[in-house]
Amino acid sequence: MTEEAARLIGKGLATVSMFGSGIGEGYLIGKALEAMGRNPEMGGVIFTRMLIGVALAESTALYAFALFFLI
Repeated sequence: MTEEAARLIGKGLATVSMFGSGIGEGYLIGKALEAMGRNPEMGGVIFTRMLIGVALAESTALYAFALFFLI
C-alpha cells in the first residue's frame, strides 16, 4: 500500500465519522422533540439538555473535519 492510498483511506474514514455524527444529531433531536411532545411542561429542561448534546455531537464532527484536512 502506498502512502497516498493510506491517506485516502484515512480521509474516507474521517468522512464516514462526519456522516455518523449527523445521523446521531438527527436521532437526538427527534427523541428530544418526542419527549417534549409527551411532557410539555418539561420542554425547557429537555431543550437545554438537547442543545448540550447536539453541541457535543457536533464537536465530534468538527474534530473529524479538522482531521480530514490534517491527513
